Amino acid sequence: MIKLIKNKDRSGYIGASDVKYVIGNWNTKTFQKWWLIKLGVISRHFDNKFTLAGTNYEHKIIDALNIPNLEKDKQIIIGRLRVNLDANTSRKIHEIKTYQYEKGFNLDKHKDYINQVQVQMYASGIHEAEIDAYGLLEKDYKNYFNQIDLKRLNKYEIEYNKEFINNEFLPKLRYLEYCIEKGKFPSIEEMESGLWIT
Repeated sequence: MIKLIKNKDRSGYIGASDVKYVIGNWNTKTFQKWWLIKLGVISRHFDNKFTLAGTNYEHKIIDALNIPNLEKDKQIIIGRLRVNLDANTSRKIHEIKTYQYEKGFNLDKHKDYINQVQVQMYASGIHEAEIDAYGLLEKDYKNYFNQIDLKRLNKYEIEYNKEFINNEFLPKLRYLEYCIEKGKFPSIEEMESGLWIT
């Protein structure tokens, strides 16, 4: 199912940006808090100057890419997986990231971003993708109406990793979907036992 992004409620669904929790350590307080959000027990909405600037500059960055037939804000739902694309054509996904320009951007330090895009490619069936990373200056955090400076935009092609999706992500996603349906905490031991599979 594909639709435009409207619902900001994160309960009941697992998103592409949640991949670090899906494949990470389930025995941490961070995971437990995230899981309570997924079960709808607690809700959390977090904003700071970095997230607000990223949100407000996202469409301006997409427009600056100047790519014909670029769609914005597509949402794809497959079971309990809900994936939001920043922008895409029929052939390529564009994931927008912002960062502090003076600190630089090193994609090697952002494996979560790469894994997020892997899940986006899986869900959309579009197996070409790039991360478009835009460096924000201090003035950009104070004023969302500044022009986009293409010299501060870096593009990173991401290759689809079918093995990661099939062997690492999907088995855990399927089990976590089951746990959401049952309203229970996941256990790696139960997942590996396979006894939950009907």
